[in-house]
Amino acid sequence: MVDAHQTFVIVGGGLAGAKAAETLRSEGFTGRVILVCDERDHPYERPPLSKSYLTGAAERDSVFVHEPAWYAQAEIELHLGQPAVQLDRAAKAVTLGDGTRIHYDKLLLATGAEPRRLDIPGTDLAGVHHLRRLAHAERLRGVLAALGRDNGHLVIAGAGWIGLEVAAAARGYGAEVTVVEAATTPLHTVVGPELGSLFTDLHSEHGVRFHFGTRLTEITGQDGVVLAARTDDGEEHPAHAVLAAIGAAPRTGLAEMSGLALVDRADGGGVAVDASLRTSDPEIYAAGDVAAAEHPLIGTRLRVEHWANALNSGPAAARAMLGRQVAYDRVPYFFSDQYDVGLEYSGYAPPGSYDQVLLRGDVGKREFIAFWLHQGRVLAGMNVNVWDVTEPIQQLIRSGEQLDLDALAEPGVPLASLLT
Repeated sequence: MVDAHQTFVIVGGGLAGAKAAETLRSEGFTGRVILVCDERDHPYERPPLSKSYLTGAAERDSVFVHEPAWYAQAEIELHLGQPAVQLDRAAKAVTLGDGTRIHYDKLLLATGAEPRRLDIPGTDLAGVHHLRRLAHAERLRGVLAALGRDNGHLVIAGAGWIGLEVAAAARGYGAEVTVVEAATTPLHTVVGPELGSLFTDLHSEHGVRFHFGTRLTEITGQDGVVLAARTDDGEEHPAHAVLAAIGAAPRTGLAEMSGLALVDRADGGGVAVDASLRTSDPEIYAAGDVAAAEHPLIGTRLRVEHWANALNSGPAAARAMLGRQVAYDRVPYFFSDQYDVGLEYSGYAPPGSYDQVLLRGDVGKREFIAFWLHQGRVLAGMNVNVWDVTEPIQQLIRSGEQLDLDALAEPGVPLASLLT
């Protein structure tokens, strides 16, 4: 039975918020747990929105973190379809969109991120899409199927993970796809030019057209319908739909209006938290996409927007709220599926941090591991169609050891044996 001696409020109904609520209960918290979700859907996971659900391989019910009945069984109080609009830190209260005012003893901000918008003419046309929410994916799934039936054209602004995964899904439906990207290769800031060409070749083989070194300047249409997309080099690309996949921005509005410490947008933005995911207010924590955390292993402040971070940081923040000792030092991890290529990436290797990219395996067959190194030490690793190696890759990253690079490049040498 719940007693009312303490009330923990979680603002944000994504994976991080749902797993935090689950952890509070599983670790014995008997006070009130209130989960505030600005969407009407129960908390769900986002990877299927650009992968299995979008392609039609999975159905809608598969995306939810818990069955709807679980929340009542766990005595989690849900406020669906209600955004938190005000945070009064002095009174320790959150106000919802309908005027409901909720007192908290501890608060978790798991407000996530929102897609960046194109700032060009024509974005008000009905055929312009973003992909962040389940409702976006439902709509886009229908659009891709229609484009495939009618030999329609999709233009994607941005060759990041979302852009590439949607391109693969669209080609699966038979739609024509053009990707417009300002950089010279896909995923330029993530995998660098060394590996970016791999994704160019992969998608080109499946009929995707790339237009590098350019940006969209205008989306044209008639009677509310998209007809074309123009780029800053003067070209016009036929389009029946446009997807803006130019990244996401952390949803920091609630934190900002209440005076919590934030990270500068030039440094990735987000709510500043320490290694225990505590904000500048000792009773408020942040997790998931919105949290910019001091990372004990990597030695810098990171804001990670991927599934694994939401999965693991929500529970970590819940434990910290319960007074446990927490040092959130998970190795950043994400995965992607595109056509017949599956990959996992572990670590952190931004541009300028590494001095070598070492490849182990058969790149031509797309069965290999790429390692980003600095002075012989592994900063990050990406396994492409090679499985059950995430744990040893992460061990190499954690060790910080200078490795025998010839052995690291040899597929026959077990990764775990490289550690002293």
